[in-house]
Amino acid sequence: MKTLFLTLRTFSATGGIEKVCRIMGKALYEESLEKDELLQVCSMYDTQEDSFNNIYFPAENFIGYGINRLKFIYDMVRRGSAFDRIILSHINLLPIGWFIKKMFPKTRIILMAHGIEIWYPFKKRKRRMLHRCDIILAVSSYTRNRVIEVHGFPKENCIILNNCLDPFLRRSFHSKKDKNLLEKYNLKENDLILLTLTRLSSKERYKGYDKVIEALSYLKEKYPEIKYLIAGRYDRDEKAYVDRLIKKLELKSVVVTPGFIPDDELEAHFAMSDLYVMPSRKEGFGIVFIEAMYYGLPVIAGNVDGSPDALLFGELGKLVNPMDLGEIAESIINIIENKQAFTPSQELLNEHFGYEAYKRKLAFAIN
Repeated sequence: MKTLFLTLRTFSATGGIEKVCRIMGKALYEESLEKDELLQVCSMYDTQEDSFNNIYFPAENFIGYGINRLKFIYDMVRRGSAFDRIILSHINLLPIGWFIKKMFPKTRIILMAHGIEIWYPFKKRKRRMLHRCDIILAVSSYTRNRVIEVHGFPKENCIILNNCLDPFLRRSFHSKKDKNLLEKYNLKENDLILLTLTRLSSKERYKGYDKVIEALSYLKEKYPEIKYLIAGRYDRDEKAYVDRLIKKLELKSVVVTPGFIPDDELEAHFAMSDLYVMPSRKEGFGIVFIEAMYYGLPVIAGNVDGSPDALLFGELGKLVNPMDLGEIAESIINIIENKQAFTPSQELLNEHFGYEAYKRKLAFAIN
């Protein structure tokens, strides 16, 4: 079996899809070693140098085209006949997969479906392209259901493959709350710190942090020590929107928006927090949920998108109606009052979202 894995970016960005691509690349490489098979990973936007010193798979298995789109497309189509299966990491690569399938019908085309990009109807041409795929790997049951219902894709060929914890994720903190971080954000040791880690975008206002802010206006009197950290890149319009909401609800001393947090500082931010909350309405899966649980945080998520998969449909965390302020507030209170009861089981988390479990599921899905 010869496998070609196509990505947009793998190493030159730190987003969720890029993280998924790195982990899948590692799993595919390890399978290729076990079976003495060929694996090639090719990225449209990464440079070759981006793969140097990566810890997921050897750089010799990787080709980066450095935004040379035409050469990438030409090479992938030309080389398509040399591979038995081609895995597309994103719907934007579908035209390449379709063209390869048209030229070489025996080549298996496998598409990864991450979430919102595939939830809504396509134009006829794109829909036809989608139906030339042999398998779609849906990141959650919600996404699988959307692919089947919206696009009429065969049920038996749409397989759930949940994301997993990065195998290189480590817990190394010693104290619960880093004093330097507390000082940086003007927080105290006994503060009840809620955390949301996401991009704040005026075009994607569905993560639910605004609903949490509104809920806090009811909770601040009962819990004067409560604080809310919304960490992540933000655009100017969304920052202005959040600032107006904070001012309107008189929560300037409660809500902190530090902006982008580097990967090497995330662990300390999780360790500093008491609860992770993100009642999203359009989450494909939510890797951040399983990462927060890995660091021992109780988690609150929305119940109308792909988030329930990450929380094992309520076994690992609290699911809420993301539009119900009362339900969000009540869930926060429940966890504050009995945190131990909502602390996720590490054994259950690893059983369903550990890397070894992911490898087994991936092998079953694509072979």
